[in-house]
Amino acid sequence: MPKNDLLLRSLRKEPIERYPVWLMRQAGRYMPQYREIRKRVRNFLELCKNVELATEISLLPLRLLGVDAVIIFSDILVPLEAMGVEVSFQEGEGPKLRWSGRYEDLKPYSPEENAYVYEVIKRVKSLQDEVPVIGFSGAPFTLFSYLIEGGASREFRKTKLFMWENPKEFKRIMELLTEALISYLKEQIKAGADVIQVFDSWVNNLSAEDYDEYVYPFTNYLLSEIKSFSDVPVIYFFRGSSSFFDTAVDYPADALSLDWSIDIAEAFNYTDKALQGNLEPTILYAREEVIKERTLYLLKRVPVKTGYVFNLGHGLQPDMEFKKVKLLVDTVKSFPLT
Repeated sequence: MPKNDLLLRSLRKEPIERYPVWLMRQAGRYMPQYREIRKRVRNFLELCKNVELATEISLLPLRLLGVDAVIIFSDILVPLEAMGVEVSFQEGEGPKLRWSGRYEDLKPYSPEENAYVYEVIKRVKSLQDEVPVIGFSGAPFTLFSYLIEGGASREFRKTKLFMWENPKEFKRIMELLTEALISYLKEQIKAGADVIQVFDSWVNNLSAEDYDEYVYPFTNYLLSEIKSFSDVPVIYFFRGSSSFFDTAVDYPADALSLDWSIDIAEAFNYTDKALQGNLEPTILYAREEVIKERTLYLLKRVPVKTGYVFNLGHGLQPDMEFKKVKLLVDTVKSFPLT
């Protein structure tokens, strides 16, 4: 057990002294130290595969921010590369993906192709025993959308047309992705991950009916398989929380990580799961007094003394100021549970 096990205790609804805090994208370009390390490799994907550097980056938020968990430095798309998809990252443009578009050209997933991810987990665990280590993956639909769109998208038109017009092919690809992610996350747990988070970043572009039909069955199977494999806590993060909350509460996840579209205080009335979130990240562009005020406002409205983890409603952005992120973390850590 890590010395600081606040995150684990809160996820399991055990007594805690204060709310745990960690942040999505807590190791990233807003950190000068990250930017210096990034200069040592040619591209982002090479950085993910460099175990020494990825480990160093993973540990930066623990050393510089004092967060209550380390999430390993990687990317949700690395399992797709292991399946034969060409993945590249253009500076300032985000990821680009290329494949034939045919199910037959996706390779069966081999966990060994992502061995560098598991090694980062092992290294982070060996170098610190202060806080839990979080492993992660994308959810099946989010990876599917990257495959079909060839990168990020605003409308996800190609993704929707594919799932509506090619239901059998959609199902085959989603099943393949789901099985791949199950293997991938099991290997992370074997490597020592204390917590798993599954990111469903793009489901906010779907209707509630489409979420129930095209997302829920595969995500539910993924989460069920991970929970049957280990007692490691699992967090499910999804955009569009207000639209799909009623469905997500049925997942076998230990916690739901909510975006800012839902009142987290109200959400506690409808589930006995732990909840994580959900400060609007844009607040970090505001003046320091506003950041502190809005953070305290959220914390004061949380109606529980455990079973809650502070986080943002999405990830930190590259142009945010480090000192404001540090203020945010310090504000949460100084909030008394009385």
